[in-house]
Amino acid sequence: MQHSTAQHHTQHCQHHTAQHGTESLIITHGTRSHSTASAPRGTSTRAAPIPVRPAPTAVLATFPRCVMFLLCFSFAIRMRCFATMLLPFRSVPVPLRSVRRVSTARRRPPEVLARGAARRQPAAPAGTASGAGGGSGLSASRDRRRLSHRATCRSRGRARGRSPGSGTAANMAPPAPLLAVRGSEGLYMLNGPPSFTESTVFQRDFGKNCKAVAFSKDGSLFAWCNGEKVNIVNVTSAGLLRSFDLPKAVCLEFSPKNNILATWQAYSAAKDGTAGAPNLQLHDVKTGKCLKSFIQKKMQNWCPCWADDESICARNVNNEVHFFENNNFNVIANKLHLQKVNDFVLSPGEQPTKVAVYVPGSKGAPSFVRLYQYPNFGGPQSALANKSFFKADKVTMLWNKKATAVLVIASTDVDKTGASYYGEQTLHYIATNGESAIVQLPKNGPIYDVVWNPNSVEFCAVYGFMPAKATVFNLKCDPVFDFGTGPRNAAYYSPHGHILVLAGFGNLRGQMEVWDIKNYKLISKPVASDSTYFAWCPDGEHIVTATCAPRLRVSNGYKIWHYTGSVLHNYEVPSNEEMWQVSWQPFLDGVFPVKAVKYQAVPSELPSAEPKPAQAYRPPALRNKPVTSSKLHEDEPPQNMKPQSGSGEKPMSKTALKNQKKHEAKKAAKQEAKADCGQESTQSSASQNTPRSAVPVVTSGDPETDKKIKNLKKKLKAIEQLKEQAAAGKQLEKNQLEKIQKESALLQELEDLELGL
Repeated sequence: MQHSTAQHHTQHCQHHTAQHGTESLIITHGTRSHSTASAPRGTSTRAAPIPVRPAPTAVLATFPRCVMFLLCFSFAIRMRCFATMLLPFRSVPVPLRSVRRVSTARRRPPEVLARGAARRQPAAPAGTASGAGGGSGLSASRDRRRLSHRATCRSRGRARGRSPGSGTAANMAPPAPLLAVRGSEGLYMLNGPPSFTESTVFQRDFGKNCKAVAFSKDGSLFAWCNGEKVNIVNVTSAGLLRSFDLPKAVCLEFSPKNNILATWQAYSAAKDGTAGAPNLQLHDVKTGKCLKSFIQKKMQNWCPCWADDESICARNVNNEVHFFENNNFNVIANKLHLQKVNDFVLSPGEQPTKVAVYVPGSKGAPSFVRLYQYPNFGGPQSALANKSFFKADKVTMLWNKKATAVLVIASTDVDKTGASYYGEQTLHYIATNGESAIVQLPKNGPIYDVVWNPNSVEFCAVYGFMPAKATVFNLKCDPVFDFGTGPRNAAYYSPHGHILVLAGFGNLRGQMEVWDIKNYKLISKPVASDSTYFAWCPDGEHIVTATCAPRLRVSNGYKIWHYTGSVLHNYEVPSNEEMWQVSWQPFLDGVFPVKAVKYQAVPSELPSAEPKPAQAYRPPALRNKPVTSSKLHEDEPPQNMKPQSGSGEKPMSKTALKNQKKHEAKKAAKQEAKADCGQESTQSSASQNTPRSAVPVVTSGDPETDKKIKNLKKKLKAIEQLKEQAAAGKQLEKNQLEKIQKESALLQELEDLELGL
């Protein structure tokens, strides 16, 4: 009975499948199997049907066919879109006929997928059009849309930094910066690390009259003058964009947004004595049109200054600063007029633009630097900050990257004290909020270099007689870290500001110290002998040092280093050739990510660049005797390498030192007052018998009064010296004679202070 029932059930399923399809069979079979399982043995299933709970598929069967069609169609479209989104990230094309195939294709090898795609591809009958029969035209149009969508997704991936067919969403590796080399061998570009091969994109210019080169700020354009024309090319494609007939151009400069190329050539007056032709020209890079020409006689500060967005351009003309807006050089939009404006600098960064102006002193008036915010030039009250100082024949103004402060290096050509051949320098700090201060340098001597950290919150100064000191200061002008002394005259921060190089070039041996600024830890101490040029690579990991003519005409060449001290590439120019200039291709901020600092030297195929230590000359009489080491100067170690004292206190700031001196002076004054309390009568009698010219030592107990007494004594001593000079026959100046006439008044004032009046 059971066997016949099962056989009948199987036949019924086959018949039902032929008529109604698989779905209907599943619903019916599920219901019957449930009914059969619920009936008691030996009883017919048709006699007593038991009510059962319908299966989920049975519930779906009750829906209208149109609703089911819409649900299935929506689900299929969603899955198809999802599969299409996955295609741009796959290197092997996957058919979209089944969602299951797309989801499982990731686990299949590429060769299996290729064989499966070839097997599933139907072969077109010979002599049959591709769109004929069986809906093949719809399939072809669907394939075209699929390919178009795939190409669009790949282009979007490239725009986001992905390479076509990369298979992942990882960003592309940063590009390798180029190194432009100019010399008697011609002009060419070198691929940066790690290849160090000559670029095949930029064709070498073999001319020996290349006078000037310039990269744009973002590194996309490159211009050079070969003695015949000024050419502009796209660095990536090396396609010639523009060519100008300017054979005598010796200076080139791009505007920040690459819209304008400024060229300068030596000025020459006409033969009849009239004004010569304009020698400063501004060209539109896109159209090649000359927008404006100016007469600029001096090469110093020849180039106009642009704001970073090119909304403002400024030039110094006849003690005035002329401002142009939106590269319209036919109309002067604004003027900053101050008496004898010598120099100005525009602030970097976004709007509003700020201007630092320097006016030299004259007729006893001090020099000053003022900060303005464009276009508020309404007088001294409109200035953001003002700093005046004496002893300044020229200044160097340095904005920080955030345009919040300026460092001013004021220098004189002659040091009247005779202490320095290089004149006298002072360092001043001016902030846009009105604060200003003199940076107190612990060691006397010239200031060799001052440089801002790219983070704009600290700066490094190299100063003092050799061996020079190097110190990092914060925005309060307080010392943060002291690097000690050494043979150095320059400082260079990395583009990311996490590494600092202290170096001694020029008349020094070329010793370098590479420091980790975050931890103030020494990384390496390479030596680049006879170097005249140093520059960081934009990637923040490599540096280039070069020996260029005309500074040195022998041993010309360049070296590319890793900051850990390894020489990665070395090129020496042949003895009969010269090298004039090397320059890295610049990049905008953010192109190269910041990497962790390394302390272990990276491997290099070149031998170590450490020179052999040169032995000092010894006369014949001392050559067989033991060597005694002697130094003219003892080098001071860095702050974190000095022997720690027992207290272990940190170095105090300027304010703390000043307060400590005041407390010590008051304490000493009180002690002297107590000690001299019993001798007042003796001192008073001695003061009556002492002549006025011999001023006694008296302490009042008040530090301010003692300070005034000390100054009066100093003035009286100077007057005595002037009297002696006059008695010796020396002719005194007018101000010196006026000092002598004030002697009686100074003596009376001193007497009143000593009596406590």
